[in-house]
Amino acid sequence: MSTIDLGADTFEKAIEEHDILLVDWWASWCGPCRTFAPVYEAASEQHQDVTFASISTEEEQELAGAAGIRSIPTLMAFREGVLVFNQAGALPAPALEELITAVKGLDMEEVHRKVAEQAAQRKA
Repeated sequence: MSTIDLGADTFEKAIEEHDILLVDWWASWCGPCRTFAPVYEAASEQHQDVTFASISTEEEQELAGAAGIRSIPTLMAFREGVLVFNQAGALPAPALEELITAVKGLDMEEVHRKVAEQAAQRKA
């Protein structure tokens, strides 16, 4: 599966529609972004059950700001609509593979329970 491009009009919908969504925030002028791109693309070919997306911070400055992107590349992982990973920096292939395996292996009942508990605590 190739990487899909997301923007302000498709970002939230993609989070809702895909069980596992990885998002690479990048810019064309960013050296580490260019280094990470082939690693990310290769992983997208190996994991057909994961949706790989990218967002250009140059084209989507407002969205990047709203998402709190301070450094690029930044990789986010969403599972069942929940942000489960958010880290700046280019990952080497073995680390990306480890991340994908970890995201696939999450106990999502437990994750959703913790999210609900945190939401309840914020309201209290």
